[in-house]
Amino acid sequence: MTTYVITVPGTFVHGVTDTTRSEVERRLRPQDPQNTELGETEDLDILTVQDGHTFSLRLEVDADDRAGAEAEAVRLATAALRASGVTEADAPLGAAVVTGIDSEY
Repeated sequence: MTTYVITVPGTFVHGVTDTTRSEVERRLRPQDPQNTELGETEDLDILTVQDGHTFSLRLEVDADDRAGAEAEAVRLATAALRASGVTEADAPLGAAVVTGIDSEY
């Protein structure tokens, strides 16, 4: 297993409230990239929102390969958004990409 930092982009079609934003971050806290060397060095946040609509989720994921890490990050992001009351129509996701691989593992 390798630890990856994965970025999942998306768009909040109708914007996002502070409450919803906090809820998504809380649900993803176990995947906080700050626990990795890259996340600590780059000071990565779990959720970054630009212009009130476009966003990036950065997640720490353990997987056997890049494709597995990307798929798991999308699964985690989708689950956190849905559990926070954000539908797929309200926040479509883009393609996940590997932001980094933690060399300490």
